[in-house]
Amino acid sequence: MDTTDISTPDYEAVVIGAGFSGIGAAIKLDDAGVSNYLVVDEADDVGGAWHWNTYPGVAVDIPSFSYQFSFEKRADWSRVYAPGVELKRYAEHCVDKYGLRERIRLNTRVTEATFDEERNAWHLETHDGATITSRFVINASGALSQPKQPEIQGLDDFQGVRMHTARWDHAQDLTDKRVAIIGSGASAVQLIPSIAPAVERLTVFQRTPIWCLPKPDRPLTGRERWLLEHVPGALLVTRLLSQVFVELNFPLAAHFYGIVPLADRGEAVGRAFLRKQVHDPVIREKLTPRYGLGCKRPSFSNEYLPAFNRDNVGLETTAIERITPAGVRTSDGVEHPVDVLVLATGFKVLEPIFPIYGAGGVELDAWWDANRMQAYEGVSVPGFPNFFHIIGPYGFNGASFFVLIETQMRHITRCLTRARQTGATRVEVTAEANERYWQTMLGRRHNQIFFRDTCATANSYYFDRHGDVPFRASPSLETMWRSARFDLDDYRFQAPAAA
Repeated sequence: MDTTDISTPDYEAVVIGAGFSGIGAAIKLDDAGVSNYLVVDEADDVGGAWHWNTYPGVAVDIPSFSYQFSFEKRADWSRVYAPGVELKRYAEHCVDKYGLRERIRLNTRVTEATFDEERNAWHLETHDGATITSRFVINASGALSQPKQPEIQGLDDFQGVRMHTARWDHAQDLTDKRVAIIGSGASAVQLIPSIAPAVERLTVFQRTPIWCLPKPDRPLTGRERWLLEHVPGALLVTRLLSQVFVELNFPLAAHFYGIVPLADRGEAVGRAFLRKQVHDPVIREKLTPRYGLGCKRPSFSNEYLPAFNRDNVGLETTAIERITPAGVRTSDGVEHPVDVLVLATGFKVLEPIFPIYGAGGVELDAWWDANRMQAYEGVSVPGFPNFFHIIGPYGFNGASFFVLIETQMRHITRCLTRARQTGATRVEVTAEANERYWQTMLGRRHNQIFFRDTCATANSYYFDRHGDVPFRASPSLETMWRSARFDLDDYRFQAPAAA
């Protein structure tokens, strides 16, 4: 560790990540009077998931009216579900409007974070050997930026073009190519119908089918956009209706299934939609989920299922044995020749992307391994002072990320404000408060859909290595209420001893 004197660190706060979580964190730090901060990101531009994910067909998976900051509502979305390029532009707009660029350092990857207990500050090591010191750290690195590679034998032997959906190579022309897609999650649902008309042959390797529901999407007319912009209250009403739609489709349906079994109705809709959209009964059967709706994130699309009616699209459900230099071999001995291999295999969602060493040198992932994943209100972990997460374990409830970003930053800025008021240089959640919150979350499991027998075959990334689903079993209104009213005495605020 660098032993440079950091009694006064370089920054009062460092935000890791320049996606929407980091952008929202920076704006709210300014609002709280914390201006000496730095945002770092390994990318060469802002936007996070919307910088990295540029594959054909990429779009937001909830209505655009919910997928935006409450304090920066837009009326100029082209569709109800905006395409990815518009979200990228929205990120750039927020950065410029709120004057953040001069405090964002791009092309900077944090490789390690270590807490200095003597000086109550964090050392952040970067990929180029530099060290950044900060009193507080806000981890806004997000869940949809670090691609997850599949554990398939022979993956590196493939001699054709290989790419992950999160690192799309736009220099590659897929026209008349034999393309294989491994995965059938949210990215694949958007990608498959977008490239199917151009390729010679598209083979989709599916392990677990996804629930696909009708998508209430359409272009927004110029008149509608004008009304949203000029009619007082129109944007607010539209956002509220959108929020209700989102809340019914995940937070309430998944976390309170035992009280209001909304998912049962959704399954009936999904099955009827599948029967209507897929002509071949054999393909339809392969696309039929054998687990309950809500066990893993469903998708909304009007184009995904009909893509399998095309003569040049095949669905392969036989397990992959290995990747060969020329294609994909399945366990029945059949080798599928491939020119371009696309990995739609998701992201590293439930794991830190760099080592984080807290008090006593304890590493965060090791602490979670020993104690199960947990964080007070999804924000703080005992033993890791001055370190805050945006949407950490038990912070995400399935609603719009933007609601949760604002909610969790309200929590964090309350802590930072108290620290300033008391002169504290060390802020740490108590073990007792963390345990109380965690037990509250575990106590709500009996109503969640995830732990019912219908989820046994879902292969859902929601489940961590301990068999937990570290989601916040709360409606969004509760998360908002708690962020504004949790007891600040759940934290210890420690000021330096007098000289």
